[in-house]
Amino acid sequence: MMTDQRIKPVVMPKWGLSMAEGRITGWLKQPGDRIAVGDEIVEVETDKFAGVVEAGDAGILRRVVGEKDAIYPVKALLGVIADPEVPETDVEAYVAGYVTPAADDDDDEVAGPAYEFLDTAAGRLRYARRGEGGEAVVLVHGFGGDLDNWLFNIDALAAKASVYALDLPGHGQSTKTMPAGGVAALAGTVIAFMDALCIGPAHLVGHSLGGAIAMQVAIEAPGRVKSLTLIGSAGLGTEINAGYLAGFVAAASRRDLKPVVEQLFADPKLVTRQLLEDVLRYKRLDGVEDALRSLSSQFLDDGRQGGVLAPRLEGVEAPVLVVWGEEDRIIPAAHATALDGRARAEVIPGAGHMVQMEKASRVNELILGHIGG
Repeated sequence: MMTDQRIKPVVMPKWGLSMAEGRITGWLKQPGDRIAVGDEIVEVETDKFAGVVEAGDAGILRRVVGEKDAIYPVKALLGVIADPEVPETDVEAYVAGYVTPAADDDDDEVAGPAYEFLDTAAGRLRYARRGEGGEAVVLVHGFGGDLDNWLFNIDALAAKASVYALDLPGHGQSTKTMPAGGVAALAGTVIAFMDALCIGPAHLVGHSLGGAIAMQVAIEAPGRVKSLTLIGSAGLGTEINAGYLAGFVAAASRRDLKPVVEQLFADPKLVTRQLLEDVLRYKRLDGVEDALRSLSSQFLDDGRQGGVLAPRLEGVEAPVLVVWGEEDRIIPAAHATALDGRARAEVIPGAGHMVQMEKASRVNELILGHIGG
């Protein structure tokens, strides 16, 4: 591997535990463009999702190596960033000498299996664990989601923490038996999950319904929660797009599901055919429809959120960060201010309800700053 510190590679990212390759669908910057950290450089589509590679370094985009519509393995060289003072011959030598790391290189070997399973009182749960040492972080997804909702976040957070992401009951590959009791029961599941893995006080990061579950854990067991990060969270107000929930539960075909899932993103182009097929495959599993209907009926009250947890956080000492996508069409971004004076809130432009996927770099930066990583 080339080690010229003046030259920064733009490589095919690894978004999620199972990603092995990605296809370039378009370049957003051209050779010669000045790049700032966080700039969106190139669009990539995987077998699950379409996303944008953001710059991790500043400089001039000196080379575009990856070609549109070509498929490249994770860590393949897509482009090169360097300051103008770096000679062309050095850039050319870097590109010529770059060797894509093998898929089983060190970081993958130490990461352990992609997914693991755990038997708890709530049933069998699937989870992923990334990173070693540092603070413990538990990621809790939302209604109809699974642990892959964190595919742009889990590895970035694992660089500074031990990160756990689970499939809630009724979701992903966990038990399809939904416990009675709604958010409170699912909070009990998260506590049981932490107990089973001997996870001490942890930073809880919850998205959508997962945010309400994380809050409930903090209310019931404040000693188990070092901080809360609430992303597009339920439980901060009564308004919610109940039509989305009903549409998600009822959709039985790709044609039905596509307009529903597109509501999750500010940019509907991010919803790929494969993403829809994966969701349909999950929804067709035995017990899923009943689980989702049960959870939806326990969560909603006449088309509104049945429980607002914000007032009950007054007795919780753990610091709270609230993150929202400005174009959220599921839970209004106005709820981000529900904890004014109690929490730091950031509303991110150009993102919808899945802000942790659409603006992953900024969300990861906010979470790491919040937990002190």
